[in-house]
Amino acid sequence: MPVKNRFAELLPEITAWRRDFHENPELLYEVHRTAGKVAELLREFGCDEVTEGIGRTGVVGVIKGRSDSKGRVVGLRADMDALPITEQTGVEYASKTPGKMHACGHDGHTAMLLGAAKYLAETRNFDGTAVVIFQPAEEGGAGAEAMIKDGLVDRWGIDEFYGMHNMPGMPVGQFSIRPGAMMASADQFDITVTGKGGHAAKPNECIDTTLTAAQIIVALQSIVARNIDPLKNAVISVCVVTTDSTAHNVIPQVVKLKGTARSLAPEVRDQLEAAIKRVATNMAAAMGATADVNYERGYPVTMNNEQATDWAADIARQISGDVDMDMQPMMGGEDFSYMLNERPGAYIWVGNGDTAMVHHPAYNFNDEAIPAGSSWYAGMVEARLPAA
Repeated sequence: MPVKNRFAELLPEITAWRRDFHENPELLYEVHRTAGKVAELLREFGCDEVTEGIGRTGVVGVIKGRSDSKGRVVGLRADMDALPITEQTGVEYASKTPGKMHACGHDGHTAMLLGAAKYLAETRNFDGTAVVIFQPAEEGGAGAEAMIKDGLVDRWGIDEFYGMHNMPGMPVGQFSIRPGAMMASADQFDITVTGKGGHAAKPNECIDTTLTAAQIIVALQSIVARNIDPLKNAVISVCVVTTDSTAHNVIPQVVKLKGTARSLAPEVRDQLEAAIKRVATNMAAAMGATADVNYERGYPVTMNNEQATDWAADIARQISGDVDMDMQPMMGGEDFSYMLNERPGAYIWVGNGDTAMVHHPAYNFNDEAIPAGSSWYAGMVEARLPAA
């Protein structure tokens, strides 16, 4: 099964959808225009059921095969939201909304899944049910979790989940995947350091929060270096430092730190949370200050089921001829992890070619990847639900 001929025929139409989404980016759950167009197209394709408003603004389409002898259901997911970035691509279909752009390729993911949905609704060459899932708020809003809480899994009886993301730097249409941890858990922490403010010329009369915060930042880096197994992956990054004074001659009363902690294993995640709290509070105490730590867990580890990974790779191999099964996991987060925590499945990368990296203002999804991506989505349904 190379790239399906139907997707070569549909490429101009799918590209037009993608570029329309690109011109009209929307953030998080406010994807009303995008979701409305997705639902309209799914109805035009002849989907057996189209439901809007799942997880606030998600869309679910149901496509029944020619038969249903086993009652099996496969879920295919794409994300719809954009990012708060000012576009610098210079393309004729660039964002028309200042400060918002599709800088991660979700416009392409949505378009590829729509293409697969149109093909599956035309052919229905499978035994069971395909559920196409268009999700809001992947970029920090946990839209996948919201759809699950809204009944996604049980309402449609989904047995397996499959998702895809483009990858700049990989050849167009090539695929890579790995079993187990694919992407990291993504947690965040806020540390409020409180001391005794005062005049910068009299530090002896103060408890210096800036010095205390600096010591905490340095000490946090020892957690990964000295507390985590060297053969396991973890990242702690302090990304924001703010004070309650902007004067050159004031030692502030309060300094706030914000950062992220990431890992590829649940036990390491537990270690990071405990160590960040311990190091911050004890270092502050040693300096005569206090530190209040608020640690919030975000997206879980994106964990590919081993057997589902083999199935996903088999279809990708038929399309591209070769699949990188030795790719390194990434420390970025992905809320498809919530779906994989509910049911077995797999998440795969498809090459975007020599383009800017995602989340960069010059990034643009490569439309040449559409046939391969749509073929993989459709191929997963036909392979996991073989016609009776």
